Amino acid sequence: MHLPDPRAVKRVGIIGAGTIGASWAAHFLARGMDVQFWDPGPGSESRVPRFVADAWPALEKLGLAPGADPARLRYCDDVQSALGDVQFVQESAPEDKALKLALYESFDAALPEDVVLASSTSGLLLSELQARRSGRARYVLGHPFNPPHLIPLVEVLGGRETAPEAVDWALDFYNAHGKTAIRLKKEVPGHLVNRLQAAIWREAIDAVVSGVASVEDVDKAIAYGPGLRWALMGPHQIFHLAGGPGGMRNFLEHFGPNIENWWRDMRDVTLTPEVKATLIAGVDDESAGRSVEVLAAERDERLLDLLDMLKRAR
Repeated sequence: MHLPDPRAVKRVGIIGAGTIGASWAAHFLARGMDVQFWDPGPGSESRVPRFVADAWPALEKLGLAPGADPARLRYCDDVQSALGDVQFVQESAPEDKALKLALYESFDAALPEDVVLASSTSGLLLSELQARRSGRARYVLGHPFNPPHLIPLVEVLGGRETAPEAVDWALDFYNAHGKTAIRLKKEVPGHLVNRLQAAIWREAIDAVVSGVASVEDVDKAIAYGPGLRWALMGPHQIFHLAGGPGGMRNFLEHFGPNIENWWRDMRDVTLTPEVKATLIAGVDDESAGRSVEVLAAERDERLLDLLDMLKRAR
């Protein structure tokens, strides 16, 4: 398999340009690339450039690559045109297996032989999406963390029929262009990061419905507690430090039994109508009248400050 130098990619195709795809487009433009996109949604021709324009000031603060220009974005009338003359494809169609399978069927033959296609799917199994495709050896998972133009993380994984060199190439590509890519060793529904989030959220929901704390206080517990440490290092290393000079070995010996007791006390959670209503009401109270758009803007502004701090701390 002959693949281009991942550091020399100049033109990227975006298939599906909703919230995630448009954010990917903004990221690649900020890295100095040409981006051509296709999305069947009404108004996408104007919506995606508008998203990029709104995101551009934040990207300028993070630092633009030489030649970065939002004007290097081009709308394509059909999916085949969006694949023309590209060196990488990021697919971000809706999280619907049947829809993705039909989409892949429509463009598989048009995918250039030396181009890797990465799917942004947040939970579908790549092996099921790539099956029977002519380009299946070059299909990889490239799952971002929302919003992709700000948060560096990308999960990379190959399906059963992905060539190992395609996975290596994707890791090199993302890491060479402003991302922090991690290699997943096996397929599981939801991949890694969403499963970690789901596990924490399950306990956060149970804390609310069982009366331990309110929605707002549960959120504060994470944001002003472990969330601050997690921005700096992961849970294994955090607990390694908690073990003092003895590190993880000492932590496991001293705290392991108690943690196992906590695990046994944790319960499964079902999103019944009553639980949903409790969560919705709690988030509404916590939001204090601020719209989703306002909250997202607050999140992004704080993310910029955090990313700047982490960059300076390297």
